[in-house]
Amino acid sequence: MSKNAKIAAGGVAVGLILLIWLPWWASLLIILGVPAAAYLTLDPSQRRRLRRNTRKQLGR
Repeated sequence: MSKNAKIAAGGVAVGLILLIWLPWWASLLIILGVPAAAYLTLDPSQRRRLRRNTRKQLGR
C-alpha cells in the first residue's frame, strides 16, 4: 500500500469516527474546514503551483 493510500484510508477512518461521535454538522465543518484552512495557509506562489498542477492532472 502506498503512502498516499494509507493517508486516504486514515482520513476515511477518522471521518467515520467523527460522524459517529459528533453531530453531523460538526463533522461536516471539520471535514470541509481542515482542507480549506490548509489551502488558505499557503503562499500565493504555492497556491498558483497547486492550481497549475491540478489543472495539468485533469487535462493529462
